[in-house]
Amino acid sequence: MIKCIATDMDGTLLNTMQKITEENRQAILQAQSQGIEVVVATGRSYQEAMFVLHEAGLTTPVICVNGAEVRSHTGEVISAIPIPRELVREAAKRLNEHDVYFEVYTDKGAFTVDGGRAVSVLVDIVLSVNPDVNREEVAYAAGARLRDGLIHPIDDYETIFSDETYRIYKLLAFSFELDKLEAAGKSLFGFEGLTVTKSGNENIEIMARDAQKGIALEAFVRSQGISLSDTMAIGDNFNDVSMLERAGISVAMGNASDAIKSMCDRVTDTNEHSGVAKAIMQVL
Repeated sequence: MIKCIATDMDGTLLNTMQKITEENRQAILQAQSQGIEVVVATGRSYQEAMFVLHEAGLTTPVICVNGAEVRSHTGEVISAIPIPRELVREAAKRLNEHDVYFEVYTDKGAFTVDGGRAVSVLVDIVLSVNPDVNREEVAYAAGARLRDGLIHPIDDYETIFSDETYRIYKLLAFSFELDKLEAAGKSLFGFEGLTVTKSGNENIEIMARDAQKGIALEAFVRSQGISLSDTMAIGDNFNDVSMLERAGISVAMGNASDAIKSMCDRVTDTNEHSGVAKAIMQVL
């Protein structure tokens, strides 16, 4: 019997317009009404994740920044795994050396040194996967990152790196020059205290070694008195693998790659067609 459902956000719970469909919303509410713990597990900052959840009228615990931080229903920080500052600076240096744009995710939200690029890179990624979607609509949805304060422009990342009041959880790097992105990622593989993963073809995500969705999910269900064998995880990309491998039932989105689908127990519909809702309804 499934007692916990963990779902990724981008490419999974959210559609192209960065929204939770009504079908997904109702399925989550129905699961919660039956006493099932629904937890969102995302690469997003807590602030970005909650913006979308609140918009849909949903409240859940959140495993955010790929497991670097876990927060309760009320927003209380349950656990945090920041990147050591010496590794933050070294990772930033390597990305700059390879001319790769990146953003910094912290306990106080996400930051960028190029606000325009923070929006345009998201638009380009969405359109590369969904070329038939209206560009203006995608641009407006992506613009919420700046418009609603979900990512904060800053002149220099060193302002954050040198401020001990910030916990730095992740560097999220983007590039459509995949050779640069690959080279930047490879240059970081030798650092024992870091983990490097992907949530899309055009990005790499750099976190502390133990900041993984699967590790965070395992600790979360244990704290709730739930077994991993009674947990279902739903995802679409490589930063979801650690939780898909641990869950009793693993579900790949219909829009996931063949590699992700091949490692899962089930494949549901795409994120455009409320695949999360269909997966949830199967186990209720």
